[in-house]
Amino acid sequence: MALSLDLPTAGGTLAPYALRGTAPVKPDAGVKFNRIAYSAAHVVADPMAAIDPWLQCAVDWDTTIAYRRHLFSLGLGVAEAMDTAQRGMGLDWPTSLELIRRSLDAAKDVPGALVASGCGTDHLDIDSVKSVDDVIRGYEEQMAAIEALGGKLIVMASRALARVAKSPADYERVYDRILSQAKQPVVLHWLGDMFDPALAGYWGTKDVDAAMDTALGIIAAHPDKVDGIKISLLDKDKEIAMRRRLPPGVRMYTGDDFNYAELIAGDGVGSEPTHGKSDALLGIFDAIAPAASAALGALAQGNEKKFHDILGPTVPLSRHIFAAPTRFYKTGVVFMAWLNGHQKHFTMVGGQQSTRSLQHFAELFRLADAANLLEQPELAVRRMKTLLALHGVEG
Repeated sequence: MALSLDLPTAGGTLAPYALRGTAPVKPDAGVKFNRIAYSAAHVVADPMAAIDPWLQCAVDWDTTIAYRRHLFSLGLGVAEAMDTAQRGMGLDWPTSLELIRRSLDAAKDVPGALVASGCGTDHLDIDSVKSVDDVIRGYEEQMAAIEALGGKLIVMASRALARVAKSPADYERVYDRILSQAKQPVVLHWLGDMFDPALAGYWGTKDVDAAMDTALGIIAAHPDKVDGIKISLLDKDKEIAMRRRLPPGVRMYTGDDFNYAELIAGDGVGSEPTHGKSDALLGIFDAIAPAASAALGALAQGNEKKFHDILGPTVPLSRHIFAAPTRFYKTGVVFMAWLNGHQKHFTMVGGQQSTRSLQHFAELFRLADAANLLEQPELAVRRMKTLLALHGVEG
């Protein structure tokens, strides 16, 4: 007999929902991907800590690192201490650095495991930042701390820089300084203002094409210091246009949680191998990790149809999780981890579990089931019923 429960509808009533009963896909063991794939990973809060959750941060380190080991076991790299981990949105810099240290230590036990770590300026008191030099010093402080651990850098977009920069030249000055000092090639990070409104006008202009010209100019000046750039603009055409203009060997890491399947598959167009496809650095890979691994394995084996058959059904779920206000997507990612038994509770750093409605969670549950992503259906149903009961819906 199919598992079922009553779920809220868009009209505010309850309606029976029966699970599909389709088993989640299992990745083939030992397949080497032909794309680099990082999952930006979430953190698991410690609900037993005696703190004020809106003001302080407490992490369940064992469960948080266990999830990274799960991602490694699926062949995925970890993009550490990024916005998916609530960086700058509940996760402070000292905790972020400890997270990076622990993640790098865990990776040492896994041959070939990839970790790249967010380097930003979020430790600065933004009201005290008065100049570009203040931003440079902020980046340099985090850069030195991460590199001292042997970490690879993801140079995150800076709210402080967006606030004090007066022109594209200010961005060029900051990034030229940081890239010239980097010990190994870095990943640049262009996060659109739908993810963080404080980053509006990044690269010195609200004109995306002009901003792209500035970013490409910075990369062209330091091609040996840039592994790639992750752009999260939710605009596939802009990503493809920029991808085709990157210098030889510099990768485009898609951060497009709406169109990742077709961007990773690629179109083969361009004068360089990296021009015709995107690699991946995605928050949604945290929530769909087994499917992402299986799809990337199929692509590596030349089976593009299977790649799309696996990954295509996950796109509606991702678009729902990343729906506006997009910055609240982390709540859906952690909800998926809870449904699938990767953590015992649905409590988030900063109390962020409250950022989405019960209707949002109900539709997320339906879409996760439709995408064959509920790894333990009985557990998922029990936990969904628990959430419903907490909202006064019992039955």
